[in-house]
Amino acid sequence: MELHHPLLVATDLSARSDRAIDRASFLAEAAKVRLFVCHVVESGSRLAGEADLADAAVRAVLPGTRAEIEILVSEGSAPHVIVDQAARNGCGMIVTGVARHNQIGDFFIGTAVDLIIREADVPVLIVKQRPRSSYRTILAATDFSPCSRYALLAAARLFPSAAIHLVHAFHVPFEGFLSVEQNQEAFETEAQQAFDDFLTGSGITPELRRRLTPHLRYGETQSVVQKVAREIGADLVVLGTHGRSGFSKAVFGSMAEAVLQSVLADTMVIRETA
Repeated sequence: MELHHPLLVATDLSARSDRAIDRASFLAEAAKVRLFVCHVVESGSRLAGEADLADAAVRAVLPGTRAEIEILVSEGSAPHVIVDQAARNGCGMIVTGVARHNQIGDFFIGTAVDLIIREADVPVLIVKQRPRSSYRTILAATDFSPCSRYALLAAARLFPSAAIHLVHAFHVPFEGFLSVEQNQEAFETEAQQAFDDFLTGSGITPELRRRLTPHLRYGETQSVVQKVAREIGADLVVLGTHGRSGFSKAVFGSMAEAVLQSVLADTMVIRETA
């Protein structure tokens, strides 16, 4: 793993956050970097104003690891404190968990995680599964935009040993007015040419190209990403965003949020900052 800066993992001390702590510990130990474990004490909490008790509560949920760990306990708005602490300590990644599952088995991401993604200048890893090994199979979604290229290249640097499956979903526009059967082939040819151009563009080195398996599929982004992720057994899905205005301005628009909410694998959101 090519991570040269410390990691920060956020925990609310609930049972659901143990997966994020375990994954962050695994990553920090593998990369031999410091791990900051951040807990933000909410107003009215029994830990408010009790720094020693809060520190002990965080230590109680930490796994055994060889990673160098530093505990950060602060009071305030959780998303803003987490992003601020990551910046103050030179962290190269923020790791967090999901809020909960909903009744139909999808993941509920919650306002705090959404705000972290909007504000963070570093990749945000949302952990959904218990870590069993390093990330070996990555699915990176692309719409051929600069920010999806940025996310792909960042993921390739972070996980240089992982196989990467690059997925693009296309569809026939105005399907209510155009025949899908008569027009799909033409749009697929156009999408394939754009895919080929993307793969020969800036930053896609021959070495990276050998790691990539392209997937061009007909359908909506959310359903295509879910289907391909299941087919290849992806243990990490990578999405790119841009700007600071949340998923409404993301590379996939509102579909980015839908993918993040529903995909079962761990998901990393990388915002283009250059």
